[in-house]
Amino acid sequence: MTTAATGDIVRIHYSGRLVDGTQFDSSEGRAPLEFTLGQGQVIRGLEQHVAGMEAGAKSTVTIPVDDAYGPRRDEAIQQLDRAKVPAGIDLKVGSQLQARTADGGMLPITVVGLDEQSITVDANHPLAGQDLVFDVEVVEVVKAA
Repeated sequence: MTTAATGDIVRIHYSGRLVDGTQFDSSEGRAPLEFTLGQGQVIRGLEQHVAGMEAGAKSTVTIPVDDAYGPRRDEAIQQLDRAKVPAGIDLKVGSQLQARTADGGMLPITVVGLDEQSITVDANHPLAGQDLVFDVEVVEVVKAA
């Protein structure tokens, strides 16, 4: 059997949940998740876990915060002048928005509070600060060329 190594394309089925059992994502009913090992296309802990696995292998792994989406950062929560938000955007708590970063990239943010003068946004990943549990099945390993 071929084991997954850096540079290989790996296809997995997975189910992700919080340590309390709350499921946050799954590939059930979809095509397997495909990524190249070593490219940082998935969280570090999942990538490290899959390395060395063979097609057909199944396992469960708990990924600590630092190897998942990192700790929550207070500085990622900011209050903005509501007048700076483009007109026509329907703002409500829980709304997902995109902000442009200084280098031109896009950053997903979530509205966590608002009033007549300001909105409070959170740029933390929704799973930041959480240990994550994944059930993983390696469907296929395609060796690097």
